[in-house]
Amino acid sequence: MDIEELKRLKGVRKIVMLTAYDYQMAKILDATGVDVILVGDSLGMVVLGYPDTKSVAMNDMLRHTAAVARGAESALVVSDMPINSYNNPRDALKNAKRLIDAGAGAVKLEGYNPKVIDALVSSRIPVMGHLGLLPQTAEAFKVRGKSSEEAERIRSEAEALDSHDVFSIVLESIPLGLAKTITESVSTVTIGIGAGVHCDGGPSRQRSARHGLEL
Repeated sequence: MDIEELKRLKGVRKIVMLTAYDYQMAKILDATGVDVILVGDSLGMVVLGYPDTKSVAMNDMLRHTAAVARGAESALVVSDMPINSYNNPRDALKNAKRLIDAGAGAVKLEGYNPKVIDALVSSRIPVMGHLGLLPQTAEAFKVRGKSSEEAERIRSEAEALDSHDVFSIVLESIPLGLAKTITESVSTVTIGIGAGVHCDGGPSRQRSARHGLEL
C-alpha cells in the first residue's frame, strides 16, 4: 500500500489501520490485508512498561520500526515520532529521516506544527497528522472537542493540516459529529481512534479487504 493508493480509498471503502510493535505481529496483520500498520509510541506502555508515552525515546522507535518493517510486505508502515523528537524543523527532519531509513513509509506527529510539517513534506517525507486527544502532552485522558470553542479549534487545525499536504489525520477521542464534520471537510484521509464511524478508517472491527476477515 503506497501513499497515493491509500488516499484514493477515501470515500471508496473503509481503511483499516492497526498497531504492531514487532516482526511477528506485523506479519500477521500484513497477511490479513491491513492497509496501514502503525508503530505507535504506545509501545512505551504495552511493551516497555512505561507509565505513558512520554518516556519513549527515538532509539525505542527505531528498533521497533525496523522490526515491524521486516514483517510488513504490503501494508504501509507509519511510525510515531516520539515526544521531543520534532520540537523544531531541523530536529524533526533529522529524526524523521532516521525512521524512514529504519523502514517506515511515513511518520506521524501530534498537534498542529506547520513549520515542522512543511519541512518534512518539502523533503518528501509523508506525514500523518494527529488531532484531538494528544497523549504525548495530555494531562488528562478525556474526550476533546466537547465545547464549541475546542471543537472549532480542532476542525480549523484539521483543515489547516489538510492544506499542508498531510496524507492522513488521526482523530483521537473526539465527538462523533465533529469527526463527521472534519471527514467531510478535508480532502485527506481521516483515521478514527475513539472518534466514531464516520472517519475514513480506524482500528475498529472492519472486514479485511484482501481476505474478508474480521479484525
